[in-house]
Amino acid sequence: MKRNFIPYGKQFVDKADIMAVVEVLRGDWLTTGPMVETFEREISEYVGVKHAIAVSSGTAALHTAMFAAGIEPGDEVIVPPITFAATANAVVYMGGIPLFADVQPDTLLIDPELVESKITPHTRAIIAVDYAGHPADYDELRRIADEYGLLLISDACHSLGAEYKGKKCGCLADITVFSFHPVKHITAGEGGMAVTNDDKLAERARRFRNHGIDSDFHKRASQGSWYYEMVDLGYNYRLTDIQCALGRSQLHKLDSFIANRRMIAKIYNREFLELEGISPLNVKSSVRHAYHLYVIQLNLDELDADRGQIFTELREAGIGVNVHYIPVHLHPYYRNRFRTGYGLCPAAEAAYERIISLPIFPSLTLKDIEFVIEQMRKVVRKHSAVFAL
Repeated sequence: MKRNFIPYGKQFVDKADIMAVVEVLRGDWLTTGPMVETFEREISEYVGVKHAIAVSSGTAALHTAMFAAGIEPGDEVIVPPITFAATANAVVYMGGIPLFADVQPDTLLIDPELVESKITPHTRAIIAVDYAGHPADYDELRRIADEYGLLLISDACHSLGAEYKGKKCGCLADITVFSFHPVKHITAGEGGMAVTNDDKLAERARRFRNHGIDSDFHKRASQGSWYYEMVDLGYNYRLTDIQCALGRSQLHKLDSFIANRRMIAKIYNREFLELEGISPLNVKSSVRHAYHLYVIQLNLDELDADRGQIFTELREAGIGVNVHYIPVHLHPYYRNRFRTGYGLCPAAEAAYERIISLPIFPSLTLKDIEFVIEQMRKVVRKHSAVFAL
């Protein structure tokens, strides 16, 4: 009997989630109703900020953050190369120029020293990415942002529920964005959120997600008015009550989801500690990792195979490994538009040749975890120069 394929990530939806959605479907509001505001309030309370603005995706949240930050054509924004392309794309949507600052080899987080070296008179903001669920070095990035008068933006799409020096991700930057894609910590089907303590940033973000209009239906209804004005060129980035009902129900389980992810990572770390040929990413003692991803780096000088061969053999064994990510500056669009390419970010480029993401999600069973470990050992030892001797 063939074993089921184990994906690298997967949502967990239970009866309570389904009933929460059904309740909305039976009610009066399907979109932009009371569930949106409630979900926003609960997220803001969870991370410890004043404002939360729900939008249609994590990418929409990034775009909204760039608009709220006032990024204009020609403005430079410093971003890491190891991230999903949407992080840099959001800068380009506003006409800005992404400047890629390389990552630290042990964590694949943006290197603050290299951030500082990239700053020019045209730089307006820094985007920190909490890669895999590990918070970036916010103290140092905050120092740099304040010294040079820049906004600090956090792409925390991997780190809802993570902590940096005892503080939740979401309250560490001027504006932070989350994603509710199915493989993230909680899901709303799709969806995202921008959170901030800054009243002006929040006001601009709310307008932007609603066509740039200065009031919403609820405000006009409470005033007995039909009149509104479009003051910005915005988008329809609204999130529905249906999605927010699912997101709220999932939020109640977030801490248990993260506990499960951390448990899986602890088992992987223990079992892979002395396995020649691979190295898990480093985790700093000052953080509470959220483990959206569990990423290893292959020690290619100890193996007689490249990442592509290891990847293929693991997939053939039923392990849904993946690669996160192709460095953004190596994508054809960026190479053609911004003349980026190999040599710009050597640490990210070297890591890309070596990284593999292993399955990690709350409903991963102990039996599945053991199977992943067994197959990983089998494939790595097959190609290990140490075992070949």
